Amino acid sequence: GMTGTFHYGLQVSIINSPAEYIQSFIHETWLKRYGSSPSAEMITLMWSLIVSIYSIGGLLGSSCAGYLCVRFGRKKAMLLSNIPALLGAALMGLSRLCGSFEMIIAGRLFSGVCGGLTQNVHIMYAGECAPRKIRGLIAITAATFSALGKFVGFALGLREVLGVEALWPILLAANAVPVLVQFLTLPFFPDSPRYLLIDLKDKEACI
Repeated sequence: GMTGTFHYGLQVSIINSPAEYIQSFIHETWLKRYGSSPSAEMITLMWSLIVSIYSIGGLLGSSCAGYLCVRFGRKKAMLLSNIPALLGAALMGLSRLCGSFEMIIAGRLFSGVCGGLTQNVHIMYAGECAPRKIRGLIAITAATFSALGKFVGFALGLREVLGVEALWPILLAANAVPVLVQFLTLPFFPDSPRYLLIDLKDKEACI
């Protein structure tokens, strides 16, 4: 769950660094595809869509969180959130190779779905699994790891790291790392006792 909220913070901040490179990529792609340069307004529109569509994905993910938590359980809902995140990372990482800025838009949408899911499911899952004495401490890890993700995103975007023109697709795909960590480790964790008792009526598993 902590890696999920870390992914959220990372994805929020990581898009800021390669802004000029992505806008240049939109211009070059449009020129090759249509044989004419796009207007400044069109580039601004496409860039605004890339940035803002993450929030639309977040809204969709948040709207599905309650249903998925009851239907599949907190742990499986967290695991399901990895699917749109990995899909989004693949789309954004391969966008320049495929010559499609639309893949960045789609990738941001899928990443937003993951962010909306994890921000909600993490608090439920961690809070319900934590012992009573440290429940408050565990609950605030959502904010802590989101902030840590934003910090790492800004650090990766430095020109001395991945913030150069040749590496911006790798920078955008870097959010796959925390997702893979969660995907490989979360299956070994128990499910929420509250979900097991109230939703599955499995008292033995809850205990």
